[in-house]
Amino acid sequence: MSSSSETPPPNSTRELAAIMFSDIAGYTLIMGRDERRALQALNEHRELLRGILPRFNGRMLGEIGDGTLTSFHSALDAVNCAREVQAKLQDDADLKLRIGIHVGDVVFANDTVLGDGVNVASRIHALAQPGGICISERVYDEIRNKPEIRVKDLGAQQLKNVERPIRAYALALPGDADAHALSAIRSEAESTTRATRLAVIAGVGVLLLAAVAYWGASGKRSVRGASSQLAAGAKIHSLAVLPLENLSGDPGQEYFADGMTEELTTQLAKINALRVISHTSVMQYKGERRKSLPDIAKALNVDAVVEGSVLRVGDKVRINAQLVDARADKHLWAQSYERDSRDVLALQDDLASAIAREIDIHVTPPERAKLGDARAVNPAAHEAYLKGIYYWHLWNEEGWKKSVDYLEQAVKADPSFAAAHAALARTYADSAETWVSAAQAMPKAKAAADRALELDSANPEARTVLGVIKYEYDYDWAGAERDFQRAIADNPGYPEAHHHYGYLLNLEGRIDESLAQYEKARELDPLSFAIAGDMSAAMAKRAGPEKVLEHMHKLVDMDPNNWEGHFWLGLAYIGNGQTPEGIAEFEKVKEELDIPYSAGWLGYWYAVTGDRVRAQKMLDELHKQSKVRFVAPWYFGEVYLGLGDKDRAIEQFVKSYEERSTRWLMTLKSPMYDPLRADPRFIALLKKIHLDT
Repeated sequence: MSSSSETPPPNSTRELAAIMFSDIAGYTLIMGRDERRALQALNEHRELLRGILPRFNGRMLGEIGDGTLTSFHSALDAVNCAREVQAKLQDDADLKLRIGIHVGDVVFANDTVLGDGVNVASRIHALAQPGGICISERVYDEIRNKPEIRVKDLGAQQLKNVERPIRAYALALPGDADAHALSAIRSEAESTTRATRLAVIAGVGVLLLAAVAYWGASGKRSVRGASSQLAAGAKIHSLAVLPLENLSGDPGQEYFADGMTEELTTQLAKINALRVISHTSVMQYKGERRKSLPDIAKALNVDAVVEGSVLRVGDKVRINAQLVDARADKHLWAQSYERDSRDVLALQDDLASAIAREIDIHVTPPERAKLGDARAVNPAAHEAYLKGIYYWHLWNEEGWKKSVDYLEQAVKADPSFAAAHAALARTYADSAETWVSAAQAMPKAKAAADRALELDSANPEARTVLGVIKYEYDYDWAGAERDFQRAIADNPGYPEAHHHYGYLLNLEGRIDESLAQYEKARELDPLSFAIAGDMSAAMAKRAGPEKVLEHMHKLVDMDPNNWEGHFWLGLAYIGNGQTPEGIAEFEKVKEELDIPYSAGWLGYWYAVTGDRVRAQKMLDELHKQSKVRFVAPWYFGEVYLGLGDKDRAIEQFVKSYEERSTRWLMTLKSPMYDPLRADPRFIALLKKIHLDT
């Protein structure tokens, strides 16, 4: 901060003012217990001040977090205002303010207030008891002759970043007659002095800068260590970060809360000794009020859950988190963090590290380094990144387009943002053959993944995307295996690396190895329909179709509205010889997701069951869709195959290969293609994509 001795900035005004700083005592703990009550207390604090200030010629300089800064023309006005505020709150057990007042030289310049008055007031308030007022000697000199005001001398105080000791006084309020109590207050205050705040006001208000940033201390406070509260012998080896609640009151901020949940999950997943459930699975409990935490933990198979909220005000971000022992439904620990938006990645790192410490999980030196390597991030880039991953999770064409647009904005705003490049790579790769051709998507996916790995060679998402490109697009199966193995080595907690590696191993006929990778993926992402569905193909070769059907029923029962579940359940029915039931499931998929993917599969099964009219209808629909959007040739081939038109089926499959729309060609070993096995054209196609073994 600037002091009064420094040369004032141009266009500034200097004046002597009484500065009052107030905050809510125990705000972090209130937030940990009841976030909505904490926000209510925050609003009450501000509204009360706004109503009282005009009567004492006071003005609000700034407010952020739970603190406020105000100025007055006289020390007496400031003290009388503070006394009235505390009197009005005397009977409110949940809202206790601590107030500090100092008279000093301040400079107002460029929407900024600087000077000794700001610094001392923002420091001295921490000496006050909850519901109390602490003043400096300069204020005391101004009011000492007022008989209605009594004080207790707290002695000279060495305040942080204040060169000389400041003599402080506690104002005696109703019920504060005991000097011994005031002495105890002083002792407690000296041991619990908090770092003060750098309050920043955006928009029409005044931008306030105080000397030492409160935010530098991360705004954190915890209650008791989690490990000390666990039952004897109990340990936490697995947890899930439940969707953080958006406390902004603006539904348009849901993307921010969801993104912060995913980022915290990603950070915790870097700890190998801790099994952390994927964001995909936990998001199924977003807004869930019917299930208890033990029930959710049981479904996710975890020892503990992290729950909490996120609030963004201007360029500040606050996360409040609680750790709950799910087995005993017992709150173990609560903590609150506040940071500038540029330091939001460091906030995530700090919170993940704190959770690891509290549960006493082993963190290796390399993992500790990963948790401490967060850099400042361009706020605009981070904002675009969070929107990009939010829209990607919607899994529809409009969402994909928005996802690409926002992620492109993110990497343009901050070309060194590795996570944004990796997310862009994943978005492009996943769009191949669904929204655009592989020839359009995969080169862009590869470029983004390569760039992400240049910036962060251990990024598992980018490494996994490269593996997918190699086996789906380049037919480099050995190279894909190396990439998946590297991604798993870099981060064993990333489920998609295990998932895609399991898929590749299944294609190669290495069923036991495939199932082992799928099982690991499922442990990390237990409610993923994609993982469960791909795993069912390998399971059928070992456990049989009835076991697969049972497996898929359990998953669909957990989320009956998920279209992927009905697709895989349909295949499971057909594998078990229950084709009509399978077709009924495919029809549900088509109602939910009217894209070539659903029309192709449904058309094939209509055809093979003899319903040629409806099969032709699906074929006509594919032709119609192809005039306005990308439709992979494979979908046409699929329906032609069902209709028994082998020439057209092979023609479309070969066209898929030539256009590099080959994702579904990876299924050509399936029994559904048996009618084509002897055809030389089909044999040659299998050889080209390395499925001839």
